Amino acid sequence: MAVPLGPTDPPVQTPAPRPPTTTATPAVAAAPTQGPGTAGPAPPNHFGTLPAGAALPSSAQCAVWALAKAVPENKRLNSVANQTAGHRLSPDFFPTSDDPRANTQIGARVDGAFKGTTQQILRWAACKWGVDEDLVYAQAAKESWWRQPSLGDWEADASACAPGHGLGADGKPGLCPQSFGVMQNRYPYERGSWPGIATSTAMNADTAYAIWRVCFEGWERWLNDVERGSQYGAGDAWGCVGRWFSGRWHTAPSDQYAAAVKDYLNQQIWLQGNFQEP
Repeated sequence: MAVPLGPTDPPVQTPAPRPPTTTATPAVAAAPTQGPGTAGPAPPNHFGTLPAGAALPSSAQCAVWALAKAVPENKRLNSVANQTAGHRLSPDFFPTSDDPRANTQIGARVDGAFKGTTQQILRWAACKWGVDEDLVYAQAAKESWWRQPSLGDWEADASACAPGHGLGADGKPGLCPQSFGVMQNRYPYERGSWPGIATSTAMNADTAYAIWRVCFEGWERWLNDVERGSQYGAGDAWGCVGRWFSGRWHTAPSDQYAAAVKDYLNQQIWLQGNFQEP
């Protein structure tokens, strides 16, 4: 389940917003793609984690690479959402980040512009955001068992209900779901990604790992102003997995969640027989 994008959406406390900084962290740029009529690079067999500051492949390049590897559909219930494209984020999607590059270099790249099988979509997101694809598979399994129709984090706060999902509309009287899709993106903290996070598998994964990349780049320095188990910094992939769950840095709940995702990764749960729903 996604949690606050910054300190003004707190599960614990609300520190004062901090002004943007211009610290010289390496820029995240899109790697150039091959032009028409030229031979592109061979598709990677496995997408791994790219370091903070690395040039990231373009959405279009990752689409070519993800589709180059035939992967059968193992989650038929995602068929409609898998063929539904996403959309751009609102320009101020990361309003509480203390680094403007979160919006200009990360948020601006989100488009949900991919269609394929569920695993191809997750591979595309892994490629686009420079995160190990097995981590993506494991975390999506932990969040939803790779089921895009999944609803979660049921609450009674009508002001936090997504459009069309008011209290009681989804079968639970007095409650509405706050989290949607394969990565359980949480609507109250991601309003600028609606409705794509619910209707499009690609948009859901694209948004989730854009948030992961902002964290991984070291651009969420507000994490050092709230409860934490250690000092926040760039380049900690698993710390950013835990932050997705708790909105905090290496606290006990964060690390417990990351450990559960690691367990699924070690099992390669997505390859197990009971995971398949073709």
